[in-house]
Amino acid sequence: MGWKVGIIHKEVSIVVEMSKMAYVLVLIGGILLFIFGLLDILGYAVSGIPSPSLLPIRGLNYGIVELICGVIAIIGAKHAIVLGWAVVLIVVGIFGGGLGGLLVILGGIIGLIVAITGDEKA
Repeated sequence: MGWKVGIIHKEVSIVVEMSKMAYVLVLIGGILLFIFGLLDILGYAVSGIPSPSLLPIRGLNYGIVELICGVIAIIGAKHAIVLGWAVVLIVVGIFGGGLGGLLVILGGIIGLIVAITGDEKA
């Protein structure tokens, strides 16, 4: 009977680690989105490679969208393991695009996995 407690403890530990990973990925991605959006608004080119996005806009408009997506991701990072927030973060990452958007999408997917498994001990 003692070995089952160890297995349950490992499962909870994995859920906690995945929750932390989702939080960190979304937070770093949101910060990157915010910084790159601010740089786009200021008119500085960070790289010659255009960041992939579903929105076919550039310049000031895209900078504003990226900035807003970054703020939403930063605010939603602590709620990444809640089902609704995980879906919102995935959508925000898709609209944000670039490296920051990719990190937000990955964090949202990990948060979605944690939310679907039903373990709310994290």
